[in-house]
Amino acid sequence: MIIIKTPSEIDLIRESCEILVETFKEVEGHLKPGISTKEIDRIAEKYIHSRGGIPSFKGFHGFPAAVCISIDEQVVHGFPGKRHLEEGQIVGIDMGVIYKGYYSDAARTYPIGKVSELKKKLMDVTKEALWRGIEQARVGNRVSDISYAVQTYVESFGFSVVRELVGHGVGKDVWEEPQIPNYGKPGKGPRLRAGMVIAIEPMVNAATYEVRTESDNWTVVTADGKPSAHFEHTIALFEDHTEVLTEGI
Repeated sequence: MIIIKTPSEIDLIRESCEILVETFKEVEGHLKPGISTKEIDRIAEKYIHSRGGIPSFKGFHGFPAAVCISIDEQVVHGFPGKRHLEEGQIVGIDMGVIYKGYYSDAARTYPIGKVSELKKKLMDVTKEALWRGIEQARVGNRVSDISYAVQTYVESFGFSVVRELVGHGVGKDVWEEPQIPNYGKPGKGPRLRAGMVIAIEPMVNAATYEVRTESDNWTVVTADGKPSAHFEHTIALFEDHTEVLTEGI
């Protein structure tokens, strides 16, 4: 069931998103060669708590950390640990916050130092694909109008969208209906309505869209070992406009 939020509920989701955006800014300043992924997680969790929030991912279906940190061929859901960031990598940071009972969700992929032209292009295309999807997220359209906009843009550059993972509703829980795939024909799926709050999140691979899950049962990686990028915003739909609640990350 799709949960339609009231204006007052969207106000609370907006507050959660503001804390999340500020957490990204806090973390971004530490993303340099040599830092461990465990330390990035610690910095994020400490900041979220300092703002009165709770990391929404920690403990979700047993996930052990506040932040999903995914490097190069890791698509999503990477575990923080002893691994250190290295020059030339790209790192996806995916986080969520609970504040006053309301949830936010966002992701961004960052370059670590100087990265290859392929990785740079992959990040640029994924970020723009997210905005192409957001342009279609308006009252009266259907979910797959978002999906089609993302897919056609990504594939025009020879990249591919991951098909096994999707965006989703958000606000009263980490994950809600509807699912928001990043591929498909336009004009399909639920109609978009005022009061919907959704997380759109293209996951884009440099080559094949095929992925596999590693032995930790969480970390998703590209099947061919080539890099992947991930960008995500939480957005709210109103009758006359769409608001990007996590804009600024």
